[in-house]
Amino acid sequence: MKTLDYIPTSKIERATKLVQTGAKVGVNYLKYYGEKMVNTDLNRDKLNESNAEDIYDGLKSLKGSALKVAQMLSMDKNFLPQAYVEKFSLSQFSVPPLSAPLVLKTFKATFGQSPYELFDEFNPNSVNAASIGQVHLAVKNNKKLAVKIQYPGVANSISSDLSLVKPIAIRMFNLQGKDSDKYFKEVEDKLIEETNYLLELQQSQEVVEACKSIENLVFPNYYPEYSSDKIITMDWMEGIHLSEFTRSTPIQTVSDQLGQALWDFYMFQIHVLKKVHADPHPGNFLVNTENMLVALDFGCMKQIPLEFYTPYFELIDKKVIDNTELFSAKLFELEILRADDSKAEVDYFTQMFYDLLSLFTQPFQSEDFDFSDELFFTKIAQLGERFAKDTQLRKMNGNRGSKHFIYMNRTFFGLYNLMFDLKAKIKVNNYLKYTS
Repeated sequence: MKTLDYIPTSKIERATKLVQTGAKVGVNYLKYYGEKMVNTDLNRDKLNESNAEDIYDGLKSLKGSALKVAQMLSMDKNFLPQAYVEKFSLSQFSVPPLSAPLVLKTFKATFGQSPYELFDEFNPNSVNAASIGQVHLAVKNNKKLAVKIQYPGVANSISSDLSLVKPIAIRMFNLQGKDSDKYFKEVEDKLIEETNYLLELQQSQEVVEACKSIENLVFPNYYPEYSSDKIITMDWMEGIHLSEFTRSTPIQTVSDQLGQALWDFYMFQIHVLKKVHADPHPGNFLVNTENMLVALDFGCMKQIPLEFYTPYFELIDKKVIDNTELFSAKLFELEILRADDSKAEVDYFTQMFYDLLSLFTQPFQSEDFDFSDELFFTKIAQLGERFAKDTQLRKMNGNRGSKHFIYMNRTFFGLYNLMFDLKAKIKVNNYLKYTS
């Protein structure tokens, strides 16, 4: 794979790259409409493929928060055209790495030593590159280590990147008024946290300690003495990415075992720790030779405040969902309904979220759930398509819900998709055995 010798870091450079990407997308639309005039049966598949290719190519050279947006979108398989999902999925663990000279320069600037001084062996060529950092193989005292190095300029460009994306997002999601700022602030704060590798080191060690008793789940050890605010060192973990594993037609009992471990890991975090690894994409999980799940990368941890947790999970209860008065009260608590809503908005969003929650909470309505149920995921896709085509929704104020929904919903979207890929059959409350 071609390496990068330079990452644009100034606001002007990054804005110019995004404008160039936008111009390419504009040309794609002109070509599509020109061909559509000649061939009225032409669908949008080719347009989606061209746009996805150009957008991804633009973002991958910027790295950082711009590429992280693509990564987040790729997890939402039911609300994006397949071409975008496939292309943006590359941002999870397959993007152009930094060149070896830039790696060595970055290492020395952030750690004060070259990697050859610190480790017995160090491979300057990346083995894995993603949105915020890339991983290198090192050896110390005969132990193989994974050394994650943050891309230069990533932390400093987050605010400017989001300010460039904000006008597009406001139009896309029909956000109105100053209230929309809370959503962008939540994303910005979380992205800034992800660039703090000392915080990630602390979070990683805390999660490992808290979740080490969960069966069929393993973690790397972390090494503070070989870590800094831009570099984090951990055990080198052998295995294949979860997405590779699911493509290999695994034995059902193994898929169920891995799915149960994944589900227990998330339920334990959410319900016991009240914080969660809010980045559940395949690039953050491996399957080792013993068919155990390996969990990596705890940069994106979402704290779940009790005032959000309580009403959010009360809506899992079918008795609450089906009680008009209780359901409405919870929607107000979670800021889905607002005091300044018109009757039309109250009626519309009440029905919308009733339909959403009646479907999305199905895995919690019984003791067991089969995530190979294609009908369940077909209904989710159909619901997404229905809202995407709903002209009435575009007229409504899109400022809906607490800011905490952003990463909680992202977590559940990602978790459900991983569980579907595994086709796992699981016991819903199995995590409770780890709480005693």
